[in-house]
Amino acid sequence: MTGTVVVTGAGGNVGGAVVRSLLGRGTAVRAAGTDPRRLARLHPEAAAVHLDLHDPATFGPAVAGAHALFLVRPPAIATVGPTLNALVDAAVAAGVAHVVFSSVTGADTNRVVPHHRVETHLRSSGAGWTILRPGFFAQNLADAYRTDIVGDSRILLPAGTGRAAFIDVRDLGDVAAAVLADPAAHRGAGYTLTGPQALDFQGVAAVLTRELGRPVRYEPTSAVRYVRHVHAQGRPRTQAVVQTVLHTGLRRGQAETVDPTLERLLGRPGRTLAQYVHDHRGLWAPAP
Repeated sequence: MTGTVVVTGAGGNVGGAVVRSLLGRGTAVRAAGTDPRRLARLHPEAAAVHLDLHDPATFGPAVAGAHALFLVRPPAIATVGPTLNALVDAAVAAGVAHVVFSSVTGADTNRVVPHHRVETHLRSSGAGWTILRPGFFAQNLADAYRTDIVGDSRILLPAGTGRAAFIDVRDLGDVAAAVLADPAAHRGAGYTLTGPQALDFQGVAAVLTRELGRPVRYEPTSAVRYVRHVHAQGRPRTQAVVQTVLHTGLRRGQAETVDPTLERLLGRPGRTLAQYVHDHRGLWAPAP
């Protein structure tokens, strides 16, 4: 594809990875978010633009003249109608030809998660679209799980013995860039994306233990206790509920299947969780 790609959430893990992968292909990128100055520092080769999903007045200027949009749902946003779906409508009205949405595994049938409503709206939007459905991110270890790992050397989750085929967002970024390089070949497709190996959280704790040189344990917990735990860490209750739903789904095997799609699209295997932890092990050093 020639033309500019607007990337939402460009200051976060997923959006940032997509920006870097697109720039690596020589694609013109407009990094969108609430703090353009920070985005300009993070991605000096991209054009930074102000986009606030709670302010519809920012939608039109952010997507004006763009050819494609990469859309990701911020964890704190559960009401997607006036936010993500409204942005899709603004993009279509501005002539954006293709939208790539980063959803989650199972969102096509799971009506509980907000991603389902975005997928449904996107399919009827009139734009070309591709939906990426990654499983659990390796980067969760540096985000949702980091406080517990650093402070208590534990992973507290309501996942039971369920396993997840963790995907590295660097690979998701590469897939998004590949799709946007030839959107016609991926129009109307929904891709389940996983890493090359499924691990339970005992296995995740073992990877961390080996890399960090200190014991890290997995502590299973109940859904109710986990909602309270996440909310007590300062996250909105709606975000805590969504995180809980996704993790309890692991008990039913919702994310344990290793899917070959990522390797097929990239022509190489995905990165393993052990590779991710090795590359970023300084993130979990205990606070002095």
